[in-house]
Amino acid sequence: MEALLDGLLGSLQPHLIFTLVLSSFVGAIVGALPGLTATMAVALLVPFTFALSPTTGLVAIVGLMQGALYGDSVPACLINTPGTPSAIATTFDGFPLTQQGKGQFALIASGVSSAGGALVGGLALLFVSPPLAEFSLKFGPPEFFWIGIFGLTMIASLSTGSMFKGLAGGALGMLVSTIGIAPAGAVTRFTFGNPGLQAGVNVVVALVGLFAVPQALKMVEEIRGKVQIAEYEEHRGVLREVLERVVLRPLVLLRSTLIGVFVGILPAAGGPIASLVSYNEAIRWSKNPEEFGKGSVDGVIAAESANNSAATASLIPLLTLGIPGSPPAAIALGALLIHGLRPGQDLFEFSGDIVYTFMWSAVWAGFVILVFSVMVSKYLTRVAVLPVHYLAPAVMLLSIIGSFAIRNNVLDVAMMIIIGLVGYVLDKLGFKAGPIVLGLILGPIVEAAFVTSLALADAQGSYLQVFFLRPITMVLIVLTLLSAAWPWIGKRIARRTGISIEALDDEG
Repeated sequence: MEALLDGLLGSLQPHLIFTLVLSSFVGAIVGALPGLTATMAVALLVPFTFALSPTTGLVAIVGLMQGALYGDSVPACLINTPGTPSAIATTFDGFPLTQQGKGQFALIASGVSSAGGALVGGLALLFVSPPLAEFSLKFGPPEFFWIGIFGLTMIASLSTGSMFKGLAGGALGMLVSTIGIAPAGAVTRFTFGNPGLQAGVNVVVALVGLFAVPQALKMVEEIRGKVQIAEYEEHRGVLREVLERVVLRPLVLLRSTLIGVFVGILPAAGGPIASLVSYNEAIRWSKNPEEFGKGSVDGVIAAESANNSAATASLIPLLTLGIPGSPPAAIALGALLIHGLRPGQDLFEFSGDIVYTFMWSAVWAGFVILVFSVMVSKYLTRVAVLPVHYLAPAVMLLSIIGSFAIRNNVLDVAMMIIIGLVGYVLDKLGFKAGPIVLGLILGPIVEAAFVTSLALADAQGSYLQVFFLRPITMVLIVLTLLSAAWPWIGKRIARRTGISIEALDDEG
């Protein structure tokens, strides 16, 4: 308790508050630019921490991370282009809200839920770090394989219209994820003799291509019929309405933040998976699932709260075990080592003042995001009313800059444009970007975990034991089967009882 109180008082020092506010603001700008991720922002910041104290440098990193994860929702809501992979699910309902003239509502809902996610993730970081970190160590390749399979069942929720097209899109995404060097055997696949493709297709490049390029082409296509994306309608009391919705229906925010914390502590999972899983569960337990994808505020809340809590929770295994739970956390590990701070028990014992100040700053980052979103949402919403003949070239220019900045590679820009054109054609044919991106993200996780699990099964002499009889894998298998069968189960219950499964849940 003494260390907690010292950290609380330390985090309230004026220069640390100023650092947190400034870094959150810079992070929001970076996150709002397509292709520029929180990982890139943290990597650029690390060299500057040489001149800062360890505490100030770490506070700047957490502010940058949380700011970027709010900033990525701005283009996701306003122009249907996620700023980072974590905002994929935010586009599903954020952009329809903007098209309805409720862009300010979408941005403030994003800010409130991002603040809630940062708050819950920060509290988990403060009070339950050691047990959660130890639990994450129990996840091996078989568990990650089944987590990936469980994630693929979300295609049912992301598929609008045709389930077949959703499954085909997911399969296409997984196929694209196999480009490059295989995780086993170092076999080069689908590179067509181009050495530049050996590293595979970068997820951010594909993300920008699948969302930004088709959106820009749609703007050009509709330029004669529509002057802007949406009308701007200024609303009063939006913050109060959003807060009332969250307070009166807290289960969406609570469930989503807890999902984010769970996913965040797992190495290599991260915000994109957390937000997609949370969005899927929001649909599954909603009383009005048909509203999702058409402008549901609950969809925005589920996606944004999960990715922010996951970002903070990814610091739990970093600080306690030295195992980063996400790419930004891995770079933060470098910042710790630069200042001679080694994660683990010694970090809490000998540098408790630094680490607890850092943890409290992660909590305050949520309040900074909330204040920032309320202050700027009214002005940011006006982006949607810019003439499309200005907005479309701006989106393409930012997409090109963002794609090139990832690896300073012109090939990434070419891949982004090619993927964007293919995505535009597929969208015309009824194939949505959501399932494709889901397959692209989960493909490498499933493949690498499956190959490693096969080697583990060969060593132990039992495929049954490795894939099916481990305690956590058994739970994940049950969840996967329930997830896949849930649409059918819900319809059967509704048909027999005459009431919806959601009503049963509320009464029970």
